[in-house]
Amino acid sequence: MLVMRNNKILIITQYFFPENFKSNDLAFDLQKAGYKVHVLTGIPNYPEGEYYKGYNIFQRRIETINGVKVFRSFQMPRGKNNKIKLILNYLTFAFFASIWALFLCLFNKYRCVIVHEPSPITQGIPAVLVKKIQKIPLYFWVLDIWPDAMKSGGGVTNQSLLSLAEKVTIFIYNNCTKILISSKGFKQLIMRQGNYEDKIIYYPNWSDDILKMDDSYPIPELPKGFKILLAGNLGKSQNLDAVINAANELRDVKDVKWLFVGDGSRKNFIDSFISEHNLQETVFTYGKYPMQAMPAFYKNANALLITLKGEFPHLKMVVPARLQTYMASGRPIIGMISGGSADLVKEANCGFVVESGNFQALSTIIKDVILTDKDTFESLGINGRKYYEENFTKEKCIYNLIAIIESNSVGNYEN
Repeated sequence: MLVMRNNKILIITQYFFPENFKSNDLAFDLQKAGYKVHVLTGIPNYPEGEYYKGYNIFQRRIETINGVKVFRSFQMPRGKNNKIKLILNYLTFAFFASIWALFLCLFNKYRCVIVHEPSPITQGIPAVLVKKIQKIPLYFWVLDIWPDAMKSGGGVTNQSLLSLAEKVTIFIYNNCTKILISSKGFKQLIMRQGNYEDKIIYYPNWSDDILKMDDSYPIPELPKGFKILLAGNLGKSQNLDAVINAANELRDVKDVKWLFVGDGSRKNFIDSFISEHNLQETVFTYGKYPMQAMPAFYKNANALLITLKGEFPHLKMVVPARLQTYMASGRPIIGMISGGSADLVKEANCGFVVESGNFQALSTIIKDVILTDKDTFESLGINGRKYYEENFTKEKCIYNLIAIIESNSVGNYEN
């Protein structure tokens, strides 16, 4: 697609390389497509909660990575399992990135501004400033719903804080040119906050092509048996209490092995549960591995497990990026999920799903359906791979974003 002459784009996000987020692909692939990309981000500290080695308030605040100019705003490190530090992390980025945004506007004329928004919503504040000052389009990619995420992920119950977050969210949505949603189910949630019918565009996550990646990265020897793998963040939203209860229900089915690859706030809970319930023969944790290791893990798994809590409406609508990655791997999927992710698995016919939190149903479908016909279950992975190729390749998604950008040219844009 032809890129117009005014090709300078600003991406605003708290999370960028060397942190592992889709914002990296956005920036690097738009740069490859012919745009001149600037990224306004924070000092990297996710998920460890401390500044990465080589980065701090004095080092590498401005750098160029793969041709992309990166400006790193000050933000307090988020810490680990510390709500106060996390709030300060969100607020300091919003404040200092807004100052950076004003500075960048003085010396650059941007074609548009794009926000990559996993939590928090406040990343949109500096973007609104840029949009208003330069009278350019603002594209806001919603990967989490606020203020709902404050309740589900942060346990916030203070109505004053939730009301304030609601007002900030509405302010940002009102100032968006387009609201890009990663799950079709997000539309009904966002429409609660205003009539954004004409702004909302379905723009899903994508995945690297796992089958084309090198699968020779050294990983531990995995146990023999029917291996069910859950890979990625092991946090509160993943409903790991229910998963480990399902594993306990199947403790006597020695052929079933549960593998957890990743780290997060609930990993210690899993390790403690394994020890307390003597599940060392069937449940295994491997800690965090780089993305280069995942093709080897996926290749050796018989099923890939995806779970989310279901008591909050927005979590039912979230489609985690790992689902697209699972599909790309060509492995069949087991889901303990409701809403958007469940609909996607059913639409692609790439596995089996049970309701969020229903660990009895999860253990039953594994024992009485999947294990009784492993060959049929194995074939469902092919369906997932086909669906990925048709909908979730990075090339298709980046091309669609370029089409959105080019359809809102500066000359035709009305503030």
